[in-house]
Amino acid sequence: MKTSIHILDEPFQNFQLILNNPTFIKSLSNTLLIWFMNFIPQISLALLLTAWFTNSSLHIKGQGLFKVLIYMPNIITAATIAILFYSLFGYPKGPVNDLLMKLGLTDVPFNFHLHLFSGRGIVAFIQFWMWYGHTMIVLIAGVLGINPTLFEAARIDGASATQIFFRITLPRLRTIILYSLVTSMIGGLQMFDIPKLFLLGGPDNATLTTSLFIYNQAFSGSYLYNRAAAASLIMFLIIVVLSSILFYILRDRDEILLRKQIRVLEKAAKKEGQQ
Repeated sequence: MKTSIHILDEPFQNFQLILNNPTFIKSLSNTLLIWFMNFIPQISLALLLTAWFTNSSLHIKGQGLFKVLIYMPNIITAATIAILFYSLFGYPKGPVNDLLMKLGLTDVPFNFHLHLFSGRGIVAFIQFWMWYGHTMIVLIAGVLGINPTLFEAARIDGASATQIFFRITLPRLRTIILYSLVTSMIGGLQMFDIPKLFLLGGPDNATLTTSLFIYNQAFSGSYLYNRAAAASLIMFLIIVVLSSILFYILRDRDEILLRKQIRVLEKAAKKEGQQ
């Protein structure tokens, strides 16, 4: 009897070990924190740039060049960006430290690579810098899909650019924003290349993400494939749950209400037809 109970418990032993592992819990909290730190400014700046580029009254020249420059970080390899920022924030000599000392903001060089907040902040900034252009392009594509007569009617009625953006543009970008949220969340929870190449998860595991934790479990000396697989499945379930919550929060309530009304009318029509 004891043997059978042990056999039944054994398949879940890896999940218990992972969930009770403080390093995994820290990697999960790091991943969520870094994602929040980069996504909030990312979506805010992307919406601001979208409103700027799609405002026909501004008559912005060279939009194509601006869009290319903004999108450029997204097509640069992660290894190149990691090396670039490692050099920029170098210690004791680096462009950022030199600038801070010339401005008189500090008397001695600051080691950005050994402080928890600066390490997380730089990784979050890199993620923001790499992806805000992509988010902007997606949002602009969504705006271009809105019927232009809605904007023309609003302008004729005397609506300002701000009112048009918040009353017409944003409500019709709900699906696009949901797409950006879900894809950004999935990408954020799978964050691996920048933390791995920039600080190797340091300092003091401050930039250790769940993907880096899974990699270390499977390929970094320990070769614990069973625990890495269990951690991967846990992350998959977390992504499913968070995505479902986002879909529920950002669902189109007006469309759901309209469908309910249509069903009620169809049932009423069927009853009348039967009578």
